[in-house]
Amino acid sequence: MGDFELDGILARDSEPVTVLGLCQLRLLKDSRWPWLMLVPQRGGMTEIFDLTPLDQALLTFETNMVGAALKKVTGATKINVGALGNIVRQLHVHVIARFEGDPNWPGPIWGFGQAAPYDESRKQDFLKKLIEAL
Repeated sequence: MGDFELDGILARDSEPVTVLGLCQLRLLKDSRWPWLMLVPQRGGMTEIFDLTPLDQALLTFETNMVGAALKKVTGATKINVGALGNIVRQLHVHVIARFEGDPNWPGPIWGFGQAAPYDESRKQDFLKKLIEAL
C-alpha cells in the first residue's frame, strides 16, 4: 500500500468520499448521474487480475456493497459497473446509477455532453445518505 498514488486525472475528476477496506470511494464531479468510483489502494495495478486473490475478493465485496447502497439511496433503474481503463490505466471501478430518461439513457455515459457540477447542498445530502446506507 505504500507505493499507491492516485492518478492525476482520477484526482482531478473526482473527490474523496471515504476509504473502505481496500478502496478509496470517490464521487465523480458530474451531477448528471450519481457516479461513484472505487480505486484499490495498491500501486501498479491496471487489471483486476493483477490484484491478489484476497484483494480481488475485497474489490468484489466493496463493489457490491457500494452498488447496493447507491441503488437504495437513488432508487435507480439500473446500477452500471465498469472497469475500462482505456484512458487512465490505474485500476478503478465505476459504479453509476442510471434511470430511464436520464441524459443519454440507455446509451453509455462516457463521452456524452459536458459534466455538470453539483450543487453543494444537494451533493452533501446525497453523500450523507450514501454513507448511512454503507
